[in-house]
Amino acid sequence: MSQQPIGVVGAGTMGQGIAQVLATSGFRVRLYDVAEAALERARSAIDAGLVKLVNKDRMSETGREEAMVRLLTTVDLETLADCAVIIEAAPEQPELKEQLFRDLSRLSDDAILASNTSSLSLTRLAAVSARPERVVGMHFFNPVPVLKLVEVIRAEQTSDATVARIEALAEALGKTAVRVGDSPGFAVNRLLVPMINEAAFLVQEGAATPEAVDQAMQLGAAHPMGPLQLADLIGLDVCLAIMEVLQEGFGDPKYRPCPLLRRMVEAGYLGRKSGRGFHVYS
Repeated sequence: MSQQPIGVVGAGTMGQGIAQVLATSGFRVRLYDVAEAALERARSAIDAGLVKLVNKDRMSETGREEAMVRLLTTVDLETLADCAVIIEAAPEQPELKEQLFRDLSRLSDDAILASNTSSLSLTRLAAVSARPERVVGMHFFNPVPVLKLVEVIRAEQTSDATVARIEALAEALGKTAVRVGDSPGFAVNRLLVPMINEAAFLVQEGAATPEAVDQAMQLGAAHPMGPLQLADLIGLDVCLAIMEVLQEGFGDPKYRPCPLLRRMVEAGYLGRKSGRGFHVYS
């Protein structure tokens, strides 16, 4: 697998992190995005991340230079035609992802198409692909260079060979692959995001401030960061989208998105990436 490049579609936060881990693990990477500016930001962010590793003596300067040489950025989707695996890390928009999977499945008869979706149905994505048996979920967690988990989600159509190859790739990246069924939210987000949603309800009801909620969960449940700090890191728009997927997928009122969370997204208070969420960032 390592002889062929690995494609990454989407140069946002997750795409950047996935590309960085691939490049530092010895893989040639083709990072695609529709916007040249996004690719330039991604390349700068990846290089800055590698510089930090060099400064911490966790990577040599030569290693940093070699990793950057292995990273190719492109606005031409055809550049991914010879990739062994293509990892889609586009925004959580079903129509966008489905169109990407239609387009990607036409590029190669052999490539595995893996989605980094945090909540959408892999079976639905596989259904629009020309080779559904080669579609699989490969859900990384932010920050990708730090967190070890990769959820491997099997669609109804996914073959055993596809699952095995993605698990091998995760292991080659120093990650731990955990198999999860194709259920809304998978495992982590089905547990985690409703907790964030409930924390938002506490704030909406005036039961506790965001600071109090976070401090309580850090000190009382040994969480490394509070749920609303985590929501700001994930992005409140992403949290809202996951709650909507859970609500639609299960039809259960317990997954109703908190109105405060929805209002904050509508106001553009998305968390760290916008400078303001449940907390304010300079």
